[in-house]
Amino acid sequence: MSNVVKVGIIGCGGIANGKHLPSLSKLGTVELVAFCDIVVEKAHEAAHQYGVAGAKVYEDYTELLKDGSIDVIHVCTPNDSHAEISIAALESGKHVMCEKPMAKTAADARRMVEVAKRSGKKLTIGYNNRFRPDSLYLKQVASNGDLGDIYFAKAHAIRRRAVPTWGVFLDEEKQGGGPLIDIGTHALDLTLWVMDNYEPKAVLGTTFHKLSQKENAANAWGSWDPKKFTVEDSAFGMITMKNGATIILESSWALNTLDVKEAKCTLSGTEGGADMEDGLRLNGEKHSRLYKNQIELGSKGVDFYDGKKESMQDTELRLWIDAVINDTQPIVTPEQACVVSEILEAIYESAKTGKAVYFE
Repeated sequence: MSNVVKVGIIGCGGIANGKHLPSLSKLGTVELVAFCDIVVEKAHEAAHQYGVAGAKVYEDYTELLKDGSIDVIHVCTPNDSHAEISIAALESGKHVMCEKPMAKTAADARRMVEVAKRSGKKLTIGYNNRFRPDSLYLKQVASNGDLGDIYFAKAHAIRRRAVPTWGVFLDEEKQGGGPLIDIGTHALDLTLWVMDNYEPKAVLGTTFHKLSQKENAANAWGSWDPKKFTVEDSAFGMITMKNGATIILESSWALNTLDVKEAKCTLSGTEGGADMEDGLRLNGEKHSRLYKNQIELGSKGVDFYDGKKESMQDTELRLWIDAVINDTQPIVTPEQACVVSEILEAIYESAKTGKAVYFE
């Protein structure tokens, strides 16, 4: 692999323009050489803004994948096409970063893992919340054993009223679900990763379509059409792991609550606990006294000198491209992301049947 990575973008909508393209364009090791979207005007706009001279534009991703000079593909399309496009890209000899969630179904996620192994190409999923300063510090704390055996956790993805009313977010056929698969997936990924526990035993879940049916509802991005709101508005799950650990997963786009937090986790271990309530707090017992520590994550220097802080998206994409160049394992592995998809699907299945779902 040369020190310049040629990247093609498939899907030139919100997530590509809001995250992938701005962050990739900052890297001197990347050339954005190809852009594809079923609305070809979007691909032309992205190519004009971010592409190298002579960047190619496509309406059909299979044509883009025929270009043997492209090293890496970023898949930024609706959930139902993640697996199809990622698998085709891997089979065409390209490394792939696919946006979260890994796939619409667990079966598709497992196929992606299998093809990545067979092709020998790298596959990673866009769980950018791992790259926040608080997440990275908490991972280090847990890995060092400071919390001991983490046996209880909560994965938080709660919005009071922030339903994404644009694109295909409310379309179950395209997305596979609502807040659970959209933002619950971030909270669950973060929690499993910090715990380093990827062996679920059983899942019990519930989903609700309550506030989604209200007309002219208050919402951060304007009211929605109840007839088009075909996904859940909130979902909750209890996950027990093979080692006995228990995780409560909570997710909502619309819920009557003031306890709002997104892509955060709370951990309880035998030696200490942690939460992301107000930055990052650690708690425990020392010398027969309880303590809680507030972790200072940002430098408290002069603002002028702090202007070059790297965002979590910038960190995520820099480390991904580094993994491609240096032939190292990406921080988010496909095997880890696949377990997230399997648990999410089990919550949906449990909610439909009213029964717990057991893993083999």
